[in-house]
Amino acid sequence: MLQIAGLVIVLLLVGGGLVITGGPATMQALPFELALIGGAAFGTVLLGNAPDVAREAFSGFGRAFRGAHWTKADYGDLFTLLGTLMRQAKRGGFIAIEADIERPEDSPIFQAAPRILADAGARTLICDAFRLMALDLADPARADARMEQAINAQLDRRMKAVGALNTLADALPALGIVAAVLGIIRTMGAIDQDPAILGAMIGAALLGTFLGVFLAYGLVGPIAARYGQIVEEEAGFLDTIRAVIRSYGEGLAPALAVELARTAVPPRLQPEPAAAPPVSLQRAA
Repeated sequence: MLQIAGLVIVLLLVGGGLVITGGPATMQALPFELALIGGAAFGTVLLGNAPDVAREAFSGFGRAFRGAHWTKADYGDLFTLLGTLMRQAKRGGFIAIEADIERPEDSPIFQAAPRILADAGARTLICDAFRLMALDLADPARADARMEQAINAQLDRRMKAVGALNTLADALPALGIVAAVLGIIRTMGAIDQDPAILGAMIGAALLGTFLGVFLAYGLVGPIAARYGQIVEEEAGFLDTIRAVIRSYGEGLAPALAVELARTAVPPRLQPEPAAAPPVSLQRAA
C-alpha cells in the first residue's frame, strides 16, 4: 500500500539520519523521549475530546493505512441491493419488502451484500429510509431529509476525530519543547561536569524538539490528512444510498435511479452498468 511505503521511506530517512548524527547518549535517551512525548500526546487526545471521538481518532491511525472501507465491488452490491428492493416495492408495494427492512439480518436480499449488512451505518440508513417512505407515501422528501441528517451526524462525529488528530499534530512540537526543557533542566543540574558530558546531555535534550517536530509534520499530520480523505470517501457511499432512494421517491424507475447514482460515483469505484433487458421485454413491461 502507498501509505505503508511512504511510512517506510520517512522512517528510514529520518531514523537513519538520527542514527548517523546522534551519539550514544542520544540513542539512550530516545526511548524515554518517545515515551514522554507519546504519553503526553495520548493524554491530550483524551483530555480534549469525548470518549467516542477519542476512540475514533485513535482508530484513524490504522484506518489511514488500511484505506477506505468501501470498494468497487461494494458499490456493485449496493446497486444490486437497492435495485432489488425498489423493484419489489414497485411491483408489490412497500409491504413486499417489509420483512427485508425490518429484519435485514434474515433477508436474502441483504445477505447477498454481506459487507453492507455488517455495516450498521449503511444498513440502518437504507432500512430507515424505506420505512419512512412506507409510512408517509405522500411526502418522500421526509425520508430524504432523515437520510441527510443521519449522514451529517456520522460525518460530523468522524470529522471531529480528524480535527482531534490535527490538533494533536499542532500540539506535538510544543510537547517536544517541553521534553527538551526537561532535558535542559537535567543538564543544568550537572553544570559542573566535563564539557563532553554536558554536550551529550544537551544533545539528548534537543532530541525532544526533534521528535516533536518530526512526529507532528512527518507522521501525525499526514495521517490526519489521509484519514480525512477516507472519511470523505466513505461518506460518499452513504450519499450514493441517499441519491438512489431520493430519485426513487421522486418517481424515477429503479433502473434509472441506480444508473444516475452510478455515474456520479468516482471512476475508480464505479461498477460496470447492469445489463439492460431486451427492448422487447421493456416494451412488454
